[in-house]
Amino acid sequence: MGRVPWANTRPRDPYVGPQDLVWFVGQLGNYIGSLNPTDGKFERFELDPGAAPHNLIVGDAVWYAGNGDSHIGRLDPTDGKITRFEMPNPTARDPHTLIFDGRGDIWFTVQGGNFVGKLTVSSGEIQLQPIPTPRARPYGIFLDSQDVPWVAEFGTNKLARVDPVTLEITEFPLPRSAARPRRLVVTSDDAVWYVDHAQGFLGRLDPGTGDVEEWQTPGGTISRPYGMVVDDRDRIWFVESGPSPNRFVGFDAAAEEFLGSTDIESGGGTVRHMFFDPTAREIWFGTDTNTMGRAVLD
Repeated sequence: MGRVPWANTRPRDPYVGPQDLVWFVGQLGNYIGSLNPTDGKFERFELDPGAAPHNLIVGDAVWYAGNGDSHIGRLDPTDGKITRFEMPNPTARDPHTLIFDGRGDIWFTVQGGNFVGKLTVSSGEIQLQPIPTPRARPYGIFLDSQDVPWVAEFGTNKLARVDPVTLEITEFPLPRSAARPRRLVVTSDDAVWYVDHAQGFLGRLDPGTGDVEEWQTPGGTISRPYGMVVDDRDRIWFVESGPSPNRFVGFDAAAEEFLGSTDIESGGGTVRHMFFDPTAREIWFGTDTNTMGRAVLD
């Protein structure tokens, strides 16, 4: 675990890019950062004051969600140039989490504004689709094997599927009205898995039938599961952010059993998002204790 040199900046949402550099945002510091895991060197790229970057993804450039001032940004790391793509609707004030589809276009959530969006990279066009449920707070987003986006609605007890052509949204209510899904992933069989931050459950939605099955997390009702990822063996990993220190927990989706838990060395504070690097078979995460963490899988 490495300490980020810029104190109290909430480093988060790492993503492994070319040359194995680990990119992340400093949400409270208005910067994009990179870490070279080989030599431990950090580099920082400044953003506009008030950008409050929330999340990033990396392709031929670094794309970030300008959560504080209503834009998605593209950073060219060769020269530090930033290109802004403004939200076409002022109520879409807080782009949240980004993900690439198979064409290299970007799907994203807008939590407070209550939208799901698509940015077509070749044209710079942004399309926005409102969530049918008011104040649904669309949060985590993940694509299935058919490039269909799925969204966790953190403000209610629903998951949502987005038609990748029409952007029409279909909502799937979860059985417990008090559930608040925050992050989600999709396993190789296209089952949709989510963590219920409110009451401490891991759940699975069968998209074909709408059936839901849930497992109480090891930390119970106060575990506050948050950051979540799936690896190449359909093992699901999440962090219980309620306990201090935070706990890193595994679950085997095929065997339907938990794999144990490990305390996070720095305490974690809160782990908000995670990234699985299939080449190195490592999971990267940022913490509110101002560190970048790496979990090496067997």
